Amino acid sequence: MAKINQKKELGKGISALLGNIKNDINKPANLEETMGVSTKPAATNHLPIDQIEVNPFQPRDNFDEEALNRLKESIEIHGVIQPLTVRKSPNNNKFQLISGERRLRASKLAGLQEVPVFIREVNDQESLEMALLENIQREDLNPIEIATNYQRLIEECSLTQDTLAERLAQKRSSVTNYLRLLKLPPEVQIAVREETITMGHAKVLAGIEEIELQLIAFREITQRNLSVRQTEDFVAQLKNKLPKKSKDISSKSNLDPILGKWQTQLSQTLGTKVQIQTKNGKNGQILIPFYSEEDMQRLVELIEKS
Repeated sequence: MAKINQKKELGKGISALLGNIKNDINKPANLEETMGVSTKPAATNHLPIDQIEVNPFQPRDNFDEEALNRLKESIEIHGVIQPLTVRKSPNNNKFQLISGERRLRASKLAGLQEVPVFIREVNDQESLEMALLENIQREDLNPIEIATNYQRLIEECSLTQDTLAERLAQKRSSVTNYLRLLKLPPEVQIAVREETITMGHAKVLAGIEEIELQLIAFREITQRNLSVRQTEDFVAQLKNKLPKKSKDISSKSNLDPILGKWQTQLSQTLGTKVQIQTKNGKNGQILIPFYSEEDMQRLVELIEKS
């Protein structure tokens, strides 16, 4: 399936969080007195690159090398147009990056000795929150990266989903939909990250409770190149074909530990919810459900390989 370029806009709610950032930006710090670093007469300061430390709270750990080289070439011609944002390091006499690591990396590649910066006075949590919010505004983030940043803002900055939605000028349901992506199986998350399936597909899959059914629907999407609407129809049919739970079927908790282990292994191997039925622990049957002709063919091929 072709990759899909999705652009995300977050509105103006972030400016409310950053507060008086314009005042801070236009108020140059007296670096000669505090840090022994020369300053420029402009609103921004210039710092030696070796005085800037990487942000330990940086939410982004994947930097595209090709894009980095393009930025380096631009900096070689035009310089750093947008200043980096830094704060005084709480551990030493250097400065700690808040946002702009791509620009810092590209500047190093371009051989610059110093870069323009805005200096802000913020604590650890404010630094993290600013870095996360600045990262979310990037247009090249995939849905999983956005969801991860949302989760970090909630957990590490003690925000509720309602508060986060308000600060991002988003609907709460939009924040919830992104967070649900993090509960999808790793195989599906990778596909979302690589944009081989869309956010729309992922939302449909996230609405399925059983992991086994999520994986079945995911394989249908990728193998048959289903649209989001076709995926919704397939999932509806899939749920209608689910076998009714039988009172005679032993649950995993009631199974012998060894049988329970085998049941789990079979389910993981076949990618479907295998059930072992037994009455006396000595004989019984193994139930392997399938939900379409293609799913049955998949199971047959897996069993033959095994």
